[in-house]
Amino acid sequence: MRTLIVDDEFNNRILLGKLLDRLSECDLVSNGREAVEAFENAIDEGHPYDLVLLDIMMPELDGQAALERIRRVEEKNGLTGREASVIFMVSALDTEEHVVRAFFRGGCSDYLAKPVTQEGLFGKLKEYGFLTEPSSS
Repeated sequence: MRTLIVDDEFNNRILLGKLLDRLSECDLVSNGREAVEAFENAIDEGHPYDLVLLDIMMPELDGQAALERIRRVEEKNGLTGREASVIFMVSALDTEEHVVRAFFRGGCSDYLAKPVTQEGLFGKLKEYGFLTEPSSS
C-alpha cells in the first residue's frame, strides 16, 4: 500500500506516518499544492497512491480544493471507480458544512475527525479493505 499524508502541522504528519509505517509506504507533504504535485508525480511514475489522508485547513491550497484537483487528475488519467484512490479527509472541523462539501462536491471516500486515533484510523482501513485483521502497536 502507498499513502500520501497531507497536513500543515508537522506533528500530525509524523503521528499519521508512525501509525501507518508498518502497513504502508508513506509520503508526507505540508499543503494542498504539494499534495496535488505529489499525486500527479505518483501517477506519472506508474505507482499511484492507494490512500490519501488529507487535512482540510491548510495554507496555499486547502484540503477541499486539493481534493477536487486530485479527483480531476484521476479522471484525466482514467483512474475511476476501484482504480481511484481512497481519500480520507482529516480535520477537527467536523461540521456538517465541511463533511457535506467533502463528500458530495469533492468526492472524498470518508472522513476522520482529529485527533486521529489508531483505533479510528485502523477501523476505516479495515472498512476499505486495507486491513484484514486488527493490528496492534
